[in-house]
Amino acid sequence: MVMRQLLLATTAALLLPAAALAQEAQPAQTAQDDVVESGEIIVTATRRSEGLSKIPIAVTAVTMEQLRNSGGNDIRQIAQLAPSLLVSSATNESNGAARVRGIGTVGENPGLESSVAVFIDGVYRSRTGVGLTDLGELERIEILRGPQGTLFGRNASAGLISITTAQPKFEFGGIVEATYGNYDNKRLMGSLTGPILGDKLAFRIDGLWNERDGFLRDVVSGRTLADRNRWLLRGQLLAKPTEDLTIRIIGDYNSKDEECCGAAFLPANNLVRDAQGNVNTTPSTILGIVRGLGGTIPLPTDGSRFVRDTAITRGEGYFQATRDWGLSGEVNWALGGVNLTSITAYRQFKNKAGQDLDFNSLDILRRRDQDRKFSTFTQELRLQGTAFNDRLDWLVGAYYADEILSADDDGKYGNDYERYANCVLADTFARATGQLGLINTADSSCFNRPLAAGLASAIGGSTGAQIAALSGQGALIPGRPIDTRGGFYNIASQIGYVTPAGQNLMNGTGVVNNEFRQRSRNYAFFTHNVIKLIPDKLSLTLGLRYTNEQKFLDTRFNANNGFCAALRASPLAALANLPCVVNGTAGPGFNRTAPGATLNEDRVTGTAVLTFTPSREVLTYLSYSRGYKAGGFNLDTSALVANNPRPTDLLFNAEDVDAYEIGAKLNFKGFRLNAALFYQEFSNFQLNTFNGVNFEVANVGGCQDDLGGRDRDLTAGNSTCPADRVGPGLISKGIELEAFLNPVRHVNIGLGYTYAESRYARNMTGTNGSSLAPTLFQLPGQLLSNASPHVVTTSFSWTPPINDTLSALVYVDYRYMSKFNTGSDLDFEKEEPGFGVMNARLGLYGKDRIWGVEFWAQNLLNTQYAQVSADAPLQGGATFRQVARGFAPNANGLFIAFPGEPRTYGITLRSMF
Repeated sequence: MVMRQLLLATTAALLLPAAALAQEAQPAQTAQDDVVESGEIIVTATRRSEGLSKIPIAVTAVTMEQLRNSGGNDIRQIAQLAPSLLVSSATNESNGAARVRGIGTVGENPGLESSVAVFIDGVYRSRTGVGLTDLGELERIEILRGPQGTLFGRNASAGLISITTAQPKFEFGGIVEATYGNYDNKRLMGSLTGPILGDKLAFRIDGLWNERDGFLRDVVSGRTLADRNRWLLRGQLLAKPTEDLTIRIIGDYNSKDEECCGAAFLPANNLVRDAQGNVNTTPSTILGIVRGLGGTIPLPTDGSRFVRDTAITRGEGYFQATRDWGLSGEVNWALGGVNLTSITAYRQFKNKAGQDLDFNSLDILRRRDQDRKFSTFTQELRLQGTAFNDRLDWLVGAYYADEILSADDDGKYGNDYERYANCVLADTFARATGQLGLINTADSSCFNRPLAAGLASAIGGSTGAQIAALSGQGALIPGRPIDTRGGFYNIASQIGYVTPAGQNLMNGTGVVNNEFRQRSRNYAFFTHNVIKLIPDKLSLTLGLRYTNEQKFLDTRFNANNGFCAALRASPLAALANLPCVVNGTAGPGFNRTAPGATLNEDRVTGTAVLTFTPSREVLTYLSYSRGYKAGGFNLDTSALVANNPRPTDLLFNAEDVDAYEIGAKLNFKGFRLNAALFYQEFSNFQLNTFNGVNFEVANVGGCQDDLGGRDRDLTAGNSTCPADRVGPGLISKGIELEAFLNPVRHVNIGLGYTYAESRYARNMTGTNGSSLAPTLFQLPGQLLSNASPHVVTTSFSWTPPINDTLSALVYVDYRYMSKFNTGSDLDFEKEEPGFGVMNARLGLYGKDRIWGVEFWAQNLLNTQYAQVSADAPLQGGATFRQVARGFAPNANGLFIAFPGEPRTYGITLRSMF
């Protein structure tokens, strides 16, 4: 409360002098006035129209011309031109993630906010995935690197993507595009703009439609996945009732109905550690079980990492229906020298999805009704101007957001689960005894009964008794009846569980419907001021922000897996893993009045930048920034403690970052170079990890004491650290270089290089020094997932005139990423070798580009790569490193990959008028 009052008083103190200094302040210059150098790119990253080489922050800007040349229309394609940016998606494209300098929010948990915030036309979008769609005609995209908060409405701990769509104009004009490509790709895009009331009111309408077949083939049905079926309509009004007042109103509606995203399987083997410590491969027993039960898993036969084939359970799929719409109004008003900006917006984002959760044709797990909905109101106010004869360029602002997030889900065992679960038990004992012949998929128990009987007799003890019981030939609890079907059927009989009438033991049971409703309220006050200590030579930028975040959680759970609850409460609870994978013991739920169901955070963040400009061509700067990302709730019942669920089980803390940067920008005729050295420390980094079925969230810290390697073993709870000895859990450091060359007329060359070492602490801890889950034993001291250390980008464009009426385009870009791991748990199997992706475009245009024809190719070299790799749900366990380090005698896990797009090519016809 004291801090809140202090910040309110500080903000008031800033606003009063601002009003008093209004007589001295000067209106902001237009973008054209700021173009002081030929070829300079104008950006608004500092909420002021300035040349890219004149602002002391690390920012990549992609102009309208670059976007047209590259064919880029969403943030994924923009990564080709921005070496510090990576955009990827896995099971749901609407939940895609962006990473800057190797840092981003991993996974698809809706409770986590994005480390890299996305703004479109100044409006904050709740999750990064909204940018993974065709956005139509764009004016520019700016990627701000490092923590943000004193210039934009919402905090961002790693970076920010600001997208500006094309605005209305006061002269008639338009664009029409028609594209056809392979995979039967059809795309139509058009826009029309012009005046309504002279120079007072203008309009703009943009629309697009895109359909394309998928590139991942289902070998069962013959249909394809990863298709496109989307359309967008955006209307704008731009009013200028006076010279000092501009009003821009935007309404848009975006629709996607697609089948995405299936996965391909990686080559499958069992791993076995011999007496000398060597890891050897043997045929995959899990693969044999799936195929023995009638399932299909397509695998490569030519030595490649995967084939673009998948197998879907009949009647299941990966449908996704997304609706994203909103209305915003931006007002810019010059009030006697003080410029007022107001951005008001309401947005609604809905995604409905289904998923064949096991990714193969055997019916093991399924999801048929997952819904996520964000309803968000935001309001941003800014005042800015200059004072003291332009020695102070000041900005103060306020921000408010009110968001309701609704998420519901179902997840059930499929019709083959009981047979499959019995086979997993059989496989466990087969590998433990070295008797792979113990598995018989034709038997209801999945055991080779004669061999099982002999082993049970020979081994004896509890292990022998388990083999006998699971093969339907013995009892684990004396006096209880034996179900000769064996497997979990006999386990149910042993504990006295009677399957309810009309229900299977496990098939078809699980989560009927789990509902989460989270309300977030965020308000903030911020200021960003440039003090010119020595005009045109030395300046100091000071930014400060106070943020208050409140979140309220209500839940309701409904599950029907009675066998799980009964087994957990029985003497045979050690066998509950498979029946309870889908958490059926979460209780009925709780509301916001429950202890721990309300989150309230206060944060003060800010920045300080010292800028030295020795000449017109050279700018250098030294900066410090403190960033923040709100805590929240893990919207997944897998995090709840069985039989005693509490809201605190779902809670995770806020993420904080301290960032330091040294940079220089050179701007010479025909050559520009931007360079930055950065060092960032993340405390309570929000790690989201896929456990094979669900996503779990943990805060990551680094213990200042040596844990003696206990954080790198598989013993639970043995790597705690005193809370007062916990420091940053993740450090990102490196260098960024971006160069732009114009060696001769009509030729532009872009070069980019980023070295980013984003690495976990060597002695890792969890929240407040607690021990991390043993499944994260590979993380300490290692690079973060999806964090390629070396990224190189290049682009070349040549736009020569052919004669008085014709011109041409020759364009190519290339992005190379060195080896990195795509799995959040850093399994060796999920490493992605270094690869490069090339795009190209050839164009021919008429006078003033009134017409044009372009031939293009994306991923020209048809590079095969995985965006994300993951454990195949419930299909084996353990990994190479567990076996290699002696933590497990063998491993049988299967792994899946979500492929990047293959080579696509086509022709685009374009007309501008």
